[in-house]
Amino acid sequence: MNPFAIQGDICWSKSPGVLETMPDSFLVCNEGKSAGVFSRLPDQYAALPVTDYRGKLVIPGLVDLHTHAPQYAIRGMGMDLQLLDWLSLHSFPEEVKYRDIAYAHKAYGLFVDHLKRGPNTRIVAFATVHVPATIILMNLLEESGLVSMAGKVNMDRNSPDDLREESATASLYATMEWLELCVTHKYMNTTPILTPRFIPSCSDELMHGLGALRREMKLPVQSHLCENQKEVAWVRELCPASEGYGAAYRDFDLFGSAPENSAPTVMAHCVWSDESEMALMAQRGVFAAHCPQSNANLASGIAPVRQLFNAGVQVGLGSDIAGGANTSIFRAMSDAIQVSKLRQQAITLEEAFYCGTVAGGTFFGKAGMGFSGSFDPGYELDALVINDSAIAAPFDLPLRSRLERVVYLSDSRHIEAKYVRGRRIV
Repeated sequence: MNPFAIQGDICWSKSPGVLETMPDSFLVCNEGKSAGVFSRLPDQYAALPVTDYRGKLVIPGLVDLHTHAPQYAIRGMGMDLQLLDWLSLHSFPEEVKYRDIAYAHKAYGLFVDHLKRGPNTRIVAFATVHVPATIILMNLLEESGLVSMAGKVNMDRNSPDDLREESATASLYATMEWLELCVTHKYMNTTPILTPRFIPSCSDELMHGLGALRREMKLPVQSHLCENQKEVAWVRELCPASEGYGAAYRDFDLFGSAPENSAPTVMAHCVWSDESEMALMAQRGVFAAHCPQSNANLASGIAPVRQLFNAGVQVGLGSDIAGGANTSIFRAMSDAIQVSKLRQQAITLEEAFYCGTVAGGTFFGKAGMGFSGSFDPGYELDALVINDSAIAAPFDLPLRSRLERVVYLSDSRHIEAKYVRGRRIV
């Protein structure tokens, strides 16, 4: 990939509380990674081709750490229900349809096409229990140019008959079949992630088997944690020997990584996590995917984001389609700011933007070897060019204010260009 530069009004996070703003500057891409941002091109880059986006906002691509790809078709439906009822009446009946290959291809095609045109450049997605449909999703994601992790779901108990896998053995066998197919397809931008739906839907035997598979193959893990009070009580009944929900995942070896194993875990929601659970998350490097719109829609509560920050937990953002109705992580940023005030623990624009870019991007690899979400040198270059002229004010705005208005007011129509790993895909 030949190096190049982008010229525009550039914003990115330096830390959770610091937003770097450089008007009319140059972002240099070399071998798919950022070489830095410069007010003028240094001599060694003076001959690079420059794409002119002057007057437009250039920011890192957004990262969705938690979404359910098969639920895209039912977004905005059943939003007057609480979690467990919504799953039974809307989510599970929709997911059953993905045993039909033609339906899966059509529905996932709509989902991926929508994502490609939106502001997210990386996603972590649940599929369904169906191996062929999961491969269809991964193929479509690979073709889109987006960077993704996607997982075949495991569930062998407390599930509808037509979604429940026959046994732990059958679920683990299907998981191995899926993982072998992933190797065969030789994906470049799409990787598998182990996906036990949540503890209530997975037997102890299945969870222990997935833990062994994680250790053997050093695979990342995604699941749900402390989303709903009834769910938390249910896990307490199912795992009485564990001192908490997160500890139960740990006891199955599906909760973060020991020092010798770098495969990460992301847990969605964490609404009812207490201090001891947060400490365990920080100790084991478990990411929290904060899904504010979904948590409000399904009456789950408001995640204690400030306490998670203070405990040292890495907090990213999730759309949680279709508990959340909007795929854009811009919406998750604005919702995160809004609901934090209801806890009297307000988070700032800078913090929300960091969560949706750097924090989420950190889940994808080591610094300089997969990290995204920043324009600091060495990060993989995911970038959005936003033409915010249509939401301009009748007075001059600093870049921070322009970014804030983009977070609250923009949609896919304002995206002029989208780069993933240095390659333009829109």
